[in-house]
Amino acid sequence: MPATATDPRTARPRSWWGWGYADAHPDDAECVALGALLPGTLARPLPLPRVADLSIGGPAATPPASLAHLVTADPEERAAHAMGKAYRDVIRALRGRPGRIPDLVARPGGDQDVADLLDWAGENAVAVIPFGGGSSVVGGVEYRGDAHRAVLSLDLTAMDRVLEIDTTGRSALIQAGALGPVLEGQLRPRGLTLRHFPQSFEFSTLGGWLATRAGGHYATVHTHIDDFVQSLRVVTPAGTGASWRLPASGAGPSPDRLFLGSEGSLGVITEAWMRLQERPRHKAAASVAFADFHRALDAVRAIAQSDLAPANCRLLDPGEALLSGASHDGSTVLVLGFESATTRVDARLETALDLARAHGGRGEAPTADRGEAPTADRGAGADAAVGSWRSAFLRMPYLRDGLARMGAVVDTFETAATWDRIPALIDAVRAEVGAAALKATGHPATVNCRLTHVYPDGAAPYFTVAVAGRPGDEVQVWDDIKAAASDVLHRHRATVTHHHAVGRDHRPAYDRQRPEPFALALRAAKHALDPHHVLNPGVLLG
Repeated sequence: MPATATDPRTARPRSWWGWGYADAHPDDAECVALGALLPGTLARPLPLPRVADLSIGGPAATPPASLAHLVTADPEERAAHAMGKAYRDVIRALRGRPGRIPDLVARPGGDQDVADLLDWAGENAVAVIPFGGGSSVVGGVEYRGDAHRAVLSLDLTAMDRVLEIDTTGRSALIQAGALGPVLEGQLRPRGLTLRHFPQSFEFSTLGGWLATRAGGHYATVHTHIDDFVQSLRVVTPAGTGASWRLPASGAGPSPDRLFLGSEGSLGVITEAWMRLQERPRHKAAASVAFADFHRALDAVRAIAQSDLAPANCRLLDPGEALLSGASHDGSTVLVLGFESATTRVDARLETALDLARAHGGRGEAPTADRGEAPTADRGAGADAAVGSWRSAFLRMPYLRDGLARMGAVVDTFETAATWDRIPALIDAVRAEVGAAALKATGHPATVNCRLTHVYPDGAAPYFTVAVAGRPGDEVQVWDDIKAAASDVLHRHRATVTHHHAVGRDHRPAYDRQRPEPFALALRAAKHALDPHHVLNPGVLLG
């Protein structure tokens, strides 16, 4: 099996068509049981797709001998790099319509390899799609169109080392291809952590987080990877540059900000100095149940506007709470967690619980802060509801793929808006997206909501939509639902994405949200840095 299809740490095969590990997907019986939850799905699951059934021809371009050792045309490698892991990608693979498969996959070992590959691509009209873990859920790692002679997937995962650690300044120079567990494994012996844990942690890279401005572990304060960036090194077709490593600077517009969120369209991030933290020793968590969702929103706002800064402050509406096993009585559930490397967190958790109770919450007994040794990654304590939510959170992408095999349309989208708009926004999404799904399929849809990140001035709602699809026409249904969701967000002046990125799927909504003078500047930057327009064409710009 190709190297990209196997986890180098565990030798577990990864799924080329769906989320995560191939052996973690629901079996046929579990798929049928999942389908029974959505009336109108298929009687039996779609068969697992095989690379051998795809029409993968020879590559349309051949690199020179000097680059041949970096490049492969292996069909399984190419199929594994053809798409990300959005529902739209999964169902296309299940239906045998994965779209344009890259002609070649390259694995550079350093900056010079990247520069040489970009030079060759520019001279030969070869589109270059930077690729980390391939976990994009917005069409960010695939090629759409026919303007280029060939497509090269630039897989950076061979560049995965922590090159230097500054323990005095608590920071590290890290190569962009490091997957989350690989990165943390190299920091752990020093008692340090980047402490950025998105849901895709196992299957995404530092470079991917930076290129998409990924959201991570913290529900408050340090919510995005941006907060940990000290400096970047970027290879572009116009040359290689690195920003100075500084704690802060007021010297003009930030050069790092140009590339954070640029999604591989302006250059390839190859290294970054990242701010680190000591691994937390103190953790405590609790859940709070509410009879009324809107009162729960008020409680979350009060906590977000305090100085408590919980690491976890996720509000689950009744549907989301039921789905995760956090509640079975129709309650809205708030999952709270606190952590610290230096001080106990019991008092902060109790104060947050008092704020929640003042808004009608019924708090469970919190887990005790025992001041243990530095703890494992990805969480802040657990009571029963917290533990159920966490397990469901990690399992959910696999269940989505199981439902896709039953012909269901299941997807998520997220946004952010100010507090004055949040209640009406959530109500509008539930009503209008649900209506759009019913119109597109003839079946009633489930639309659930949770808050993933909260701020003093607003919050980030995250929606899950599930409905039985039209057999063979699931992508069109997905497109209709996505268009309806984008219209609601735009009307309520909510961002098209809080942390999933723009990619190709969010381009229409991003074009409406983006100020035109900024669009002019972005186009000029693209033309200056990528004059042949080979870097991830179609992302951010036409």
